[in-house]
Amino acid sequence: MNTNPLLNSSTTHNNPPAFSKITNDHFKPAFEKLIEEAKKEIDEIVNQADSPSFDNTVVQLEASGKQLDRVSAIFFNLNSAETNDEMQAIAREVSPMLTEFSNDILLNQELFARVKQVYDTVDQDSLSAEDLTLLDKTYKGFVRNGALLDDSKKEQLRKIDVELAQLSLEFGEHVLAETNKYELVLESEDDLEGLPAYAREQAADTAHNKGYNDAWVITLDYPSYVPFMTYSAKRELREKLAKAFASKAFKGDELDNREIVKKIVSLRNERAQLLGYKTHAHFILEERMAESPEKVMDFLEEIEKYGKPGAKRDVEEVAAFAKKVDGLEQFEKWDFAYYSEKLKKEKYNVDDELLKPYFQLEKVVDGVFQAANKLFGINFTENKEIDRYHKDVTVYEVKNEAGEDVATFYADFFPRAGKRAGAWMTSYAGQFKDADSNNHRPLVSIVCNFTKPGKTTPSLLTFNEVTTLFHEFGHALHGMLANGKYESLSGTSVYWDFVELPSQVLENWCYEKECLDLFARHYETGETIPENYIERIKESANFMEGYQTMRQLSFGMLDMAWHGTENLAVEDVAQFEQDIMSKTDVLAPIEGTNMSCSFSHIFQGGYSAGYYSYKWAEVLDADAFEYFKEHGIFNREIADKFKQHVLSAGGSEHPMTLYKRFRGQEPDVKALLRRAGLLEE
Repeated sequence: MNTNPLLNSSTTHNNPPAFSKITNDHFKPAFEKLIEEAKKEIDEIVNQADSPSFDNTVVQLEASGKQLDRVSAIFFNLNSAETNDEMQAIAREVSPMLTEFSNDILLNQELFARVKQVYDTVDQDSLSAEDLTLLDKTYKGFVRNGALLDDSKKEQLRKIDVELAQLSLEFGEHVLAETNKYELVLESEDDLEGLPAYAREQAADTAHNKGYNDAWVITLDYPSYVPFMTYSAKRELREKLAKAFASKAFKGDELDNREIVKKIVSLRNERAQLLGYKTHAHFILEERMAESPEKVMDFLEEIEKYGKPGAKRDVEEVAAFAKKVDGLEQFEKWDFAYYSEKLKKEKYNVDDELLKPYFQLEKVVDGVFQAANKLFGINFTENKEIDRYHKDVTVYEVKNEAGEDVATFYADFFPRAGKRAGAWMTSYAGQFKDADSNNHRPLVSIVCNFTKPGKTTPSLLTFNEVTTLFHEFGHALHGMLANGKYESLSGTSVYWDFVELPSQVLENWCYEKECLDLFARHYETGETIPENYIERIKESANFMEGYQTMRQLSFGMLDMAWHGTENLAVEDVAQFEQDIMSKTDVLAPIEGTNMSCSFSHIFQGGYSAGYYSYKWAEVLDADAFEYFKEHGIFNREIADKFKQHVLSAGGSEHPMTLYKRFRGQEPDVKALLRRAGLLEE
């Protein structure tokens, strides 16, 4: 009997992983064995005597390597949420192995010949829309990975892919190491001026955990960094922290990412040109709703027309306020969060300290579950028997109104060493239907970095963190309510500029009294959040919207500059970035800082030539939510349409086709501008 829990046959079915039985020693042997088994499955497809058909080639290929996929999901999810030096070393070993295996499939001429024959000869009328999408995606998967190249160019492509996988890992490790090693140690209570009690308590806990007595420590983790930049009255400390945060992996030492950025960009463009595309962005956008870099830039520039004047007004207003209250003559980037928060409080009398008591984490979680129940008829029940990878993780069984299994849901909310910053949704297993029509339900997780409970207070969320929770839960719903035939088209396996629709649309519910009344109660008194607070939240929703819009556009434009410029040759990463950002900057850049060197979304995550998709999805979500608002935010008929045509449909058809089925029309960009208060009609 095999003692490696990763090689247990239960991992091929969507059973929760036995985390407590898995050790780091299990991973590499499991990868080696499962890669060999997956290769045999490919050989069986290639060597069968029957002539190629959709079922015996395309569907069989889709079904192959399931256990390898499961183990990969377990390993790489843990490497993001619960990593250590040993895991990172394993990642460096197995990533090239997996890339090589993937390329072995995609450059397998006999396999491609079978797929191509099906693609060229199949009777399309005999296939469903979902089947046709799988066929098209499978064929293009080969072609876009070099199947039509000659042998020497194929070899070149393989080398590029292995090197890119390695460089992305290294980029992320550098950013994590920079984040973890920085400490702003405060030894005087005067240095805490302006900080709310929870931030002081957290800083004291951090100091204690790091071995400091009678001190407070601020780190570059978001739950530590953001409150300090927002509330600290100590301008020189805000400056120090802002410079540390914005110079991650940009210090000319062994953790510097400049050369890695240049190599990644160069290799991506080389790869695209090898395949016949002008740039990496042209290659990526062929399979996006936006279709081309030109359309993306037109889209970003259209929003910029309305956003930049708004951003300038925002900065002028905050700078004037800073001068009025503190006599500040030279307004800098590290002043923006602090003074805009003060101005927001003065204008709307609403701030995080006023609102946080109403947003106890457990109640917000219960609220998002209730919202999901009202919209989609699903129920969440905690199950302490299901294995977890860390004691902070809570696991839920998700069932529908008929009591049928929908999903297993993992919630991991607090920061710790070995967990990367930010918030994300992921899956340990995606939904699919097997050859016997058994519907395998998904294992879905959201990972966040919210403030931990203190000695005297529970975990209380800022309103921004409430929207983050709803956002990631929207992604989770996309995964949990998936109902397709094929895992590669199921759940969040959709075009990148469509994937943010379910997450961003759900954020809208956070601003609605009908939803807030479900969960926003004072953690001490039980009082429901006062209606005038809700009104103020709504009024303040567009506060500094021009500035935030330009910030997002600047990231999207920087991404397109790196990935959509023909014959790009960059000597100086900092100068290149400054030239791009100067077009959207409304505040002077901070000397010695750089965005690109820690821009993990595009150099480590999957958003290269795709960062614009956040704004693109905002257009979709603003338009979709207008539809809900017209009929009621918990209207089951509209929710059922959204579930059927968006959440459950996954990537089974082109996203514009699915969206129009839900909405009855194409999305209107003016819906976003209306919501943002940037369009006067």
